[in-house]
Amino acid sequence: MSGNSLAQLEKDMLANLVGLFFISGFSALIYQVCWQRLLFTSFGIDLTSITIIISIFMLGLGIGAFFGGRIADRYPQKIILVFCAIEFLIGMFGFISYYAIYTLQELMVQSSLFMLTFWIFALLIIPTFMMGSTLPLLTTFFNTYIGNIGESIGSLYFYNTLGAALGALATGFILFNYLTISQTLMIAACLNIFIAMIIFILYGRKKYE
Repeated sequence: MSGNSLAQLEKDMLANLVGLFFISGFSALIYQVCWQRLLFTSFGIDLTSITIIISIFMLGLGIGAFFGGRIADRYPQKIILVFCAIEFLIGMFGFISYYAIYTLQELMVQSSLFMLTFWIFALLIIPTFMMGSTLPLLTTFFNTYIGNIGESIGSLYFYNTLGAALGALATGFILFNYLTISQTLMIAACLNIFIAMIIFILYGRKKYE
């Protein structure tokens, strides 16, 4: 590619990523707020319950972020396909998460706090792991094509965090006023499916030189 073509490719990719990272963060915090609201039914609303719920969510994100880059290194030619599959699976879990959490709470209503925490952890660790792995996967792919990667990745994480903040605000102050928790989760799930489709359409079948 010529210098101008590479510069345009870099500009287009960065613009696309900014939007998608924003949506990804927005979606992730919809999940967290909705799942937290659902789990208050079993844990109650106090410092202990909030700590347990946020700890499970953040642990999954952290583990996913740790292994996401390693998955990308192991499958460098399939990063986009892996990313799209993960986003799709997050969306699929999002569609059933309301019923999965509600059913688990019904089954564990007489259980101890330890057992309830264990099973909630078992239910949410996989989807939160996948959420955490998406950013390292995608940024590893674009490392090859974006110059000044430090500044670019900093910008992307900024918009991801901004999306997360707005997702939390929108869920608590807007979506819950007009939609049920299950309907709000459907929105988040659709956003994940949308991200998977857009990334695959734009980059899944292309070769860059």
